Amino acid sequence: MTIATILSLGETALKLGLICSLTVLALFLSYSMLNVCDLSTDGCFTLGAAVGAAVAVSGHPFLSIFAAMAAGICSGFVTAILQTKLGVDSLLAGIIVNTALYSVNIAVMGGSSLINMNRTETVFSMMKETLKSTPLKGRGDIVVAFIAVAIVIAFLVFFLRTRLGLAIRATGNNADMVKSSSINPVFTTIVGLCVANSFTALSGCLLSQSQKSVDINIGMVTIALASLLIGGTILGRGGIFVRAVGMVLGSFIFRLVYTVALRFNMPAFMLKLVSSVIVVLAISGPYLKKQWPQIKRRMTHRKGVQ
Repeated sequence: MTIATILSLGETALKLGLICSLTVLALFLSYSMLNVCDLSTDGCFTLGAAVGAAVAVSGHPFLSIFAAMAAGICSGFVTAILQTKLGVDSLLAGIIVNTALYSVNIAVMGGSSLINMNRTETVFSMMKETLKSTPLKGRGDIVVAFIAVAIVIAFLVFFLRTRLGLAIRATGNNADMVKSSSINPVFTTIVGLCVANSFTALSGCLLSQSQKSVDINIGMVTIALASLLIGGTILGRGGIFVRAVGMVLGSFIFRLVYTVALRFNMPAFMLKLVSSVIVVLAISGPYLKKQWPQIKRRMTHRKGVQ
């Protein structure tokens, strides 16, 4: 494997890692901060991709970003209403919304399961033209993704330090305590899920414009969960900014492993297994690290007995 090949793999992993890290940051907000396991991620991600593609194809690449995020907010609102107003369990609410969004996404895509955007102007192609005469020529995709991630992280750091943001974090820690403090946990849950799903939809929108296509069968929840756990293992302690950067780093590491696996001609149907293995390693890693001294003592004892 040449240096050029390694750099190419790194650039691909960085671009996809940055774009997908927006979904990881969404899970960071909903799962880590709000303590809600939102399983509507797959449907919301595809919704953002479909809405963004439909608006971009109509000739409005910038507007597609805001349209996709608005669609994500609607998805998060429905999920939150099912949980808070109708008494549906959070896991079941996510599954219900995810299932319903499949039909919605097909409708947005005009009854087709695929949208081709090869002749569509996107924010990535516009950035490519802008950087044509600069040292960053050919790096337009990474620049767009980096800008989006930087804006989202800056927003998260600011938002979670506001009074509303602190209320959302408090709701995730102890909803009963929040009620006794005259804070409405229903409102904080709705706001938290709406913001989180807007990030997920933004991620889907950017990925569709980057890859110039939308597929109804995009799956993101396993990838995002694996990246979340990896990021939490690496930079799971510290302030909001440090933890958010950890999410981005986790997404990059996961995508790098994915890209290398594809490079070695691993069959496409095996990639789901690779994702599952990475999730297991990310979950069990901290536990095994903690248990390692005890395991080591047992192994030493067994050797002494023999």
